[in-house]
Amino acid sequence: MRKAIDSHRPLALPSINNNKNQLKTQIERGQNTSHALFLLFLFSVGTMLYQTFFYSLLLLSLLFCCTGDESLPEVTDSEEAPMDKREREALYSAIQGFVGDSWNGSALYPDPCGWTPIQGVSCDIYNDLWYVTDLSLGLIYENSLPCSSSLQIKPELFELKHLRSLSFFNCFISPMVIAKKGWINFASSLESLEFRSNPGLIGKLPETIGNLTKLKSLVVLENGFNGELPASICNLKTLKRLVFAGNSFAGMIPNCFKGLKELLILDLSRNSFSGTLPSSVGDLVSLLKLDLSNNLIEGNLPQEIGLLKNLTLLDLRNNRFSGGLSKNIEKLQSLTELVLSNNPMGEVDMMGTKWGKMSNLVVLDLSKMGLSGEIPTSLTNLKRLRFLGLNNNNLTGFVPSKKLEALPCLGALYINENNLTGELRFSTKFYEKMGRRFKASRNPNLCQPFEMVKSESHKHLLPRGVKPCT
Repeated sequence: MRKAIDSHRPLALPSINNNKNQLKTQIERGQNTSHALFLLFLFSVGTMLYQTFFYSLLLLSLLFCCTGDESLPEVTDSEEAPMDKREREALYSAIQGFVGDSWNGSALYPDPCGWTPIQGVSCDIYNDLWYVTDLSLGLIYENSLPCSSSLQIKPELFELKHLRSLSFFNCFISPMVIAKKGWINFASSLESLEFRSNPGLIGKLPETIGNLTKLKSLVVLENGFNGELPASICNLKTLKRLVFAGNSFAGMIPNCFKGLKELLILDLSRNSFSGTLPSSVGDLVSLLKLDLSNNLIEGNLPQEIGLLKNLTLLDLRNNRFSGGLSKNIEKLQSLTELVLSNNPMGEVDMMGTKWGKMSNLVVLDLSKMGLSGEIPTSLTNLKRLRFLGLNNNNLTGFVPSKKLEALPCLGALYINENNLTGELRFSTKFYEKMGRRFKASRNPNLCQPFEMVKSESHKHLLPRGVKPCT
């Protein structure tokens, strides 16, 4: 390129340059000054025009050299935003399947990845062409494309070969079963798949979802799916989030979690899962949140649950767990929320658990579990505790009022419906702070100091349903 430019430099014009020098000499000597100035002006203008013309020709030649005649992939009509034509046709057909044939994208210029993109469609460049990478259908945003009541999943959806994220929000209202075919096409690209608030999605979740081995997030939230979970979901080794909450799944939880070492969130709440909690849950060594609440799971807590050292939330409320509190619970020292309420654990003495080891607890709900014994004083070492629910058990003995009041963050305390005895020794300042978030009623042998009950200024602060001491 350097040689080409050098070879096209302007040719030297010695005669012009000599005459130009002679004119300058005449001007300096004062000879024929007006005539000489005029001729010098003409020479200068002529030289500039010549050089301008030459460089224009040089630029055109360079542009011609850089433009080849190689065949290019077929792109959209606008060369300003190249998009593979087959990609655009597949996208438009897929969208028409969801919103209706009346939509044709004619208002989009130059294409879905151009200046007026479709809300819910994102693109990226591969080999100098735009391809769809994210597709969100349903009224996620005010200007999103609404789904038709007679929608269909067209096969063209599975031709979007670079799709990384696919989500459906409140799209499927009429009953529809998701087909098994097509999902394998996303095996090498799809990283996130979400079905949210689609009551019309019924039947089983396709086992072919297990082919999407690049998935990092699988969210199936508040739909109408039923039947058992396909064991193929345990093929998804790169998953970080797995949510099946709010459906009608039933049967046993697959005992195949051994390979999901990267999973951070597992939420199977609000279904009808039954049977026991599989021991392979202990292999989820990266897990931060485990929510199995509102199911029909029964039996003992597996000992392997103590291996979840990183767990911050464990919610097992409203199940049928029995057999008492596992000693392995106290090994979960990263827990901030432990919710075990409404499980028939049986006559379990709370004193058998070293609660002080779980110093990060913020929420502790052990209500409706049939627990017995006294309120452990080790609970008063939980300095971060905000919520303590011990109601509806068979707890006995005295209430460690002053130590519980000393907990700096405590904002809700429920000890009602037990067999606690003695006087409540909380201060009026404590009652004022707690308000109706403190309950101690239905403890037949528990009473309130007579002087506090007698005081008209304090009476409105006292918990309801606690008799005065006599």
